Amino acid sequence: MELLGTAAFAVSGAVTALKKQMDVFGVCIMGLTAACGGGVLRDVLLGRVPPAMFREPVYALTAVLASLVVFLLALRRAAFMKSHLFERVLLVSDALGLGVFTAVGVDAVMDAGYGGNVFFAVFLGVITGVGGGVLRDVLAGDRPYIFVKHIYACASLLGALLCCALWRAAGEAAMLLCLLAVFAVRVLAARYRWSLPKAPSA
Repeated sequence: MELLGTAAFAVSGAVTALKKQMDVFGVCIMGLTAACGGGVLRDVLLGRVPPAMFREPVYALTAVLASLVVFLLALRRAAFMKSHLFERVLLVSDALGLGVFTAVGVDAVMDAGYGGNVFFAVFLGVITGVGGGVLRDVLAGDRPYIFVKHIYACASLLGALLCCALWRAAGEAAMLLCLLAVFAVRVLAARYRWSLPKAPSA
């Protein structure tokens, strides 16, 4: 699941870099940051040092390879990168990555023996899910996506709560239910433009 989420988030990071007209190195770094940033934050908060990204390079390699694929696709299929189909692919990959990493974040807390601390499990699930995207947006010079776009962090929060609620009854199957819930909410929010209330501008 982590490798799947890593590749999915790397795509979103690479696309952000391409929109900012970064070179191939920038594309790889942005993909790596989006894919592994949340996991690094998770491991640091759990006291797992060095983080898994450095102990198991397969995650970093997966992120870089996925980013390179996006870069090469942009070179050869520039029209596709601007198509509605590509926007849908990007939405699906981002929603999938969010769901995977939210579930993995909750699972990490359970494995570390903090299963009784629901607040910590939910908090770490959300941080793992959205952390890489926040770091990606900061590096790109944008306001973090989670604060200005359609329901995003709330989808992660809902999934993490669901995962914790079902953990004792369903065990690790709760991770799959979490993934599906986050994915569904995120895609529906984008499709129907659901957003949280905002104060009117002055």
